[in-house]
Amino acid sequence: MKSTLAYLLFIILSALGASAQGVFSNQTNSVLQKVIADYPNKFSNIRGERINSSQQVNSYYSKVEVPGASVNTITLYNNRQQEAYSWKSEIFESDNFNAARDRFKEAFDNIRNTIIKIEGMSPFILNGKYEYPSEEKNNTTISFNLLPASGEVQKLKVELSLRRISSGWKITLAVAEQEAIEQEALLSSNY
Repeated sequence: MKSTLAYLLFIILSALGASAQGVFSNQTNSVLQKVIADYPNKFSNIRGERINSSQQVNSYYSKVEVPGASVNTITLYNNRQQEAYSWKSEIFESDNFNAARDRFKEAFDNIRNTIIKIEGMSPFILNGKYEYPSEEKNNTTISFNLLPASGEVQKLKVELSLRRISSGWKITLAVAEQEAIEQEALLSSNY
């Protein structure tokens, strides 16, 4: 009886330890830490080779990649008033909505409550509220807030999105200034 109780307690504690560990020590968190920590440097330390360039947009490969992601890029948006930067990772694509929905929830669980440390600043926690996607909606986006946000980091947004594309569903993780999000939306609507 004692051995059965001890075994059951061991299983419960192992499960609790594994779930707590997954939230704070997964590879997505490590990538987010590197990306957000380089934000004050305009992503210059993680910016790789240039992909393409125009008057309004310069795109680069990212040296920091989410494992398994198909595309990881950094984009510089040039407008007359100021420059804005974004980092984006296309972390999953599928023609199956249920598979995409499950991966979206898993990504949210991995990102939520991530602790971010930037040299010279107090640590931040990524906090967001889950939004349930449905096949009827073409786009579901969750914004994560950096708490407590202060100074330059107040302009920074972390977004996880699940959107319908011609071949099915795509999950994207982005770290961007609000201005970059607005510029991308403007450029996308022009095409």
